[in-house]
Amino acid sequence: MSNQTVRVRFAPSPTGPLHIGGVRTALYNYLFARQHGGKFILRIEDTDQKRFVSGAEEYINESLTWLGLSIDEGVAEGGEFGPYKQSERMDIYASYAKQLVDNGFAYYAFDTPDELNDMRAKLEASNMSAKYDSTSRMSMRNSLTLSEDEVRERLERGDAYIIRIKLPRNEEIRFHDMIRGWIVFNSSQLDDKVLLKEDGLPTYHLANIVDDHLMKISHVIRGEEWLPSAPLHVMLYKYLGWEETMPIFAHLPLILKPDGKGKLSKRDGDRLGFPVFPIEWKAPDGEISSGYRESGYLPEAVVNMLAMLGWHPSDNKELFSLSELIQAFDLDRVSKSGAKFDMDKSKWFNHQFLLQTSPEQIINSIQDQINPIHTSKGGDYLKRVVELLKEKVNFSRELLPLGHYFFEPPVSYDEKIKNKKWNTEISSHINQYIKGIVEFNYHTADQMELYLTTYAEENGINKGMLMQPLRWAVSGQAGGPPIFDMLELIGLEEITNRINIVNTKF
Repeated sequence: MSNQTVRVRFAPSPTGPLHIGGVRTALYNYLFARQHGGKFILRIEDTDQKRFVSGAEEYINESLTWLGLSIDEGVAEGGEFGPYKQSERMDIYASYAKQLVDNGFAYYAFDTPDELNDMRAKLEASNMSAKYDSTSRMSMRNSLTLSEDEVRERLERGDAYIIRIKLPRNEEIRFHDMIRGWIVFNSSQLDDKVLLKEDGLPTYHLANIVDDHLMKISHVIRGEEWLPSAPLHVMLYKYLGWEETMPIFAHLPLILKPDGKGKLSKRDGDRLGFPVFPIEWKAPDGEISSGYRESGYLPEAVVNMLAMLGWHPSDNKELFSLSELIQAFDLDRVSKSGAKFDMDKSKWFNHQFLLQTSPEQIINSIQDQINPIHTSKGGDYLKRVVELLKEKVNFSRELLPLGHYFFEPPVSYDEKIKNKKWNTEISSHINQYIKGIVEFNYHTADQMELYLTTYAEENGINKGMLMQPLRWAVSGQAGGPPIFDMLELIGLEEITNRINIVNTKF
C-alpha cells in the first residue's frame, strides 16, 4: 500500500434484510480497513424512497454489531464527512449534475415516456440495442438536439426533464481492478445513464460517485454485480475532474447456489433449509425470514464461513479469530470466480467454534431451554454435561435434548441395539461389571475403564462386546460422549438404578 489513508465504505440500501452476500462485502471492507489502519464507513444509500422499508437501517446496524464489525463513521457514529445518509445530502448532488451539463459532459432530456417507448420499439424492430446512447440520442428531445433558446424556455417554464451523462461514441475505457486486473470497456457498449431524475433526486450512479469523492474513499470494494457500472463511474470521475483521486476498485465474486448454478437467493435458503440473512428479519407485512443468529450460529462461525467464500489464506488455515483474519486477509487472494455456498461447511464452522466456547457461555445462550431438572444437580453438573456433549453437536440448542439421559433415566431405548446387542449373556456380564465397580467404589472414568478391561480378560471375552450395551443400558442411546466420562458423571448410584430398570423392562 502507498501512504494514502485507507478509507472504505459499505453502502447498503435500506430496502429489506441484508443478504449474506452484502455481509461478506461489509466483512471484506472491514478487514481491509483494519489491516491498513484505515476507516470503515457505513453509508446508507436511501435515494430510492419507493423501495425504502421501515426497520431496514436498524437491521443493518444490528447485523454488523452482532458480527463484531465496528463502524468508524456512520449515521449513529458521526464523523467529519457526514451526513452519512444520502437522503440528508440531497442538496449536494444537483450542483454536480449542473456542472456536468455546463461542461458538456451531460445534457437535459425532455423526452416523454411514450417517446422513449417509441424509440426503443424502433431500435428493437431494426435488431439494434434499445438504449439511449450516442446514436439514438440525436433523434430524441434533449438539449443536444433542441436550440439553446428552446432549452432555456423549457427550463424557465418548468417542463419536466432529467439529466443524462453524455458518453462518447467509441472510446476505450480502462481501469485497474485489484482482483481482476485491467478491465476494458468500449463506450459504445454503454448507454447515457440518468444522473438526475425528474423529481430532482440523483440516481445511484451520481450520488455514489459524489459521496465517495467527498468522503475521500480510497478503495471501492463491492460485489461483481456492479462491474458493468464501473466504466460509467470511471467516466464520471473523469468528467468531474476527479480522475487523480479516483478510488481503486475491487469487484468481489458472487456467492453461488450450492450447485453453483446462479447467485444464491432467499428462495434457495427457503428450499434447502438454511438462512441467507445474518439475523432474523421481520418484514412490515409480518413475514419472518430466518437468520443465522436465531438458527444457533455463533458470529465467529458466520464471519469465518463468509471470509472463506471467495478468499483463501496462504497457509490453508480455516479457523480464525477476527484479529487473525485482519492480519491474514489479502485482496490478492480473492478469487475471480464465484464461490459455491456449502451448508454442511457452515455447520462445520459452527461446530468448531462451539468447541471453543465455554460451558458458561453456552448455558447462557440456551437459558430458555433450561428447566428445573437441568439444575437439580447443581450448576457444576450442568457445565460438565455441556462440556461432554458439545463435541457431538453443531448447535448449542441441540445439547439438552441430546443429553436428556444425564438428568433422568431414558424414556425410550434404541431398538436396534436392543435387538442386536442385548441378550441374557450380555445382560449377565453388564450386571456383574456394575456390581464390581460399586463394590470397589470405582467412580472415576479411569477406574471404570481399567476394571472393564480386567473383567473382560478374566472372563475370556472381548471388552468391545460390552461397551455399547453398557452405554445403551444407561443412556438408551447407541452413541454419545466418551462412555466412561459419561458413567463417571452420572454416578454409581444412578447407574445401578438404571441397570435395574433395564433388567425389569427387558
